[in-house]
Amino acid sequence: MVKITSTKTGRSMTAKVVDECDSMNGCDSEHANQPPCRNNIVDASSSVWDALGLNIDDGEENITWSMA
Repeated sequence: MVKITSTKTGRSMTAKVVDECDSMNGCDSEHANQPPCRNNIVDASSSVWDALGLNIDDGEENITWSMA
């Protein structure tokens, strides 16, 4: 579990980590062969965006996260 806080709205929530992407090699076929991502990226479901009061159509937002 991680605690995610929006720097824009100040809202926080706890979310379950269901997958981790290798930022050096990307993801395997089981995880859609996604390319490598930048460090410290959190990809979240629409329910997380809603709970944080953010618009998912913006694509990226600044957040902080820590182990919960």
